[in-house]
Amino acid sequence: MNHALRHTSPSAAATTDEMIFIPGGTFRMGSDDHYAEEKPTHRVTVDGFHIDPTPVTNAQFRRFVEATGHVTFAEIAPDPKDYPGALPHMLKAGSLVFTPPGHPVDTRDWSQWWAFRFRANWRRPYGPGSSIKGLDDHPVVHVAYSDAEAYAKWAGKELPTEAEWEFAARGGLDGAEFAWGDELNPEGRQMANTWQGQFPSENLKTDGYERTSPVRAFPPNGYGVHDMIGNVWEWTADFWSTHHPADAPKACCVPENPRGGPMEASFDPCQPQIRIPRKVLKGGSHLCAPSYCRRYRPAARHAEPIDTSTSHVGFRCIRRA
Repeated sequence: MNHALRHTSPSAAATTDEMIFIPGGTFRMGSDDHYAEEKPTHRVTVDGFHIDPTPVTNAQFRRFVEATGHVTFAEIAPDPKDYPGALPHMLKAGSLVFTPPGHPVDTRDWSQWWAFRFRANWRRPYGPGSSIKGLDDHPVVHVAYSDAEAYAKWAGKELPTEAEWEFAARGGLDGAEFAWGDELNPEGRQMANTWQGQFPSENLKTDGYERTSPVRAFPPNGYGVHDMIGNVWEWTADFWSTHHPADAPKACCVPENPRGGPMEASFDPCQPQIRIPRKVLKGGSHLCAPSYCRRYRPAARHAEPIDTSTSHVGFRCIRRA
């Protein structure tokens, strides 16, 4: 398989505040070999941009909160008007926490391993009694879209589009299955923080981590960017669409710097009474497993309501050239 991208040679040299320059180019976005929402593979062109070398960490997010007084979405009690039909006793501040069962469960029912924990937030990632002490270099979690957007604005940056994120994640390997090539574990080496064992009840921790890991614990990709795959899912700026557009019939018509689908198409059709837009998450997380969720690939994508925060979703920022 030809993994060469059409662009100038990449540079992993850090710019101001250690951002990494990703050269512009044309690549094949998506995949025809996995989940329906990744289809069809289509050519996309993006301009060059700078990207954070890692997801935003707890230490970085703490500096933002201390400088601005920002209160995250998970720390604010929901407004009953926004959630018609919700049980009153559930309308409290909190977030979704991965809670592994001690026995095999029906993997079609995600409620078997997710629990809404009152007072769970970025400071207390597993709920009351937990903390981020000793986790300064782990990615911040329990951040909703508005929190990621606020941080980016404070830092003088932006959230990447889905196309920008996927281009950077591929690390110069156009069409490769993973960010490092076509083998999940080349020569038996763990290349990212993902799940080993029978999800969600058996965690073998072959990669050395039960939950999140330090952001530079695994090798960078070809651009020198860490953790584009696994560890935590990452917010992008694009509204969700159920599939990609068709490939352009001619090279002259390849989309340049696409910005995702329209907002009106991003709502969850299964919950028409709740009009909460969804954004695209990329990269998979430490909960992605061959036995359940094979989304530890650059092409993988997931819809996430903008009012949702969890213990396995974070973000990183870009700055356009």
